[in-house]
Formats: sequence, structure tokens, C-alpha cells
Amino acid sequence: MQLSVTGRHVEVTDPLRQYALGKVERLGRHFEHVLDGHVILSVEKLVHRAECTLNLSGKTLHADAEGQDAYAAIDMLVDKLDR
Repeated sequence: MQLSVTGRHVEVTDPLRQYALGKVERLGRHFEHVLDGHVILSVEKLVHRAECTLNLSGKTLHADAEGQDAYAAIDMLVDKLDR
């Protein structure tokens, strides 16, 4: 599975990148053929936002979440995709 993490108006540090990749990779157990995924982290005023697009064979999943910090936003994002 090819995953990428980018940031809009925020620098994506290595621990933050590893955290996001680790959480999203766990979703691979629900889907057999995850081709690639893209996580976008952004900050607008004081709201941290995480978006993810997963390309499956024949389908595309997209979700976004907002939180008080980037880690909380990633956790809520993964919960939405998990459901």
C-alpha cells in the first residue's frame, strides 16, 4: 500500500508522519486491495484538520475530521474510515 502524508499551512514532522501512517495502515485489515492513500493535514486558525482518500480496487473512500490538535484529528479520521 502506497501512503503519503502532506501538510497545508503546517510542517509535517517525522513523528506526526509516522503516527498518521501507522493509524491508516491498520485500515488495510478491513480492505483486501488498498492501492494507495493520501493523508492531508492542515491548520485553519486554531482548528486542526485531517483528510484522507483511500483508493481501493473499484472504489474510493474519503473522510475528514477536525480536532484540537493534529493527533486528535487523525484519531477521529481513522475512526470514521473504520466505520
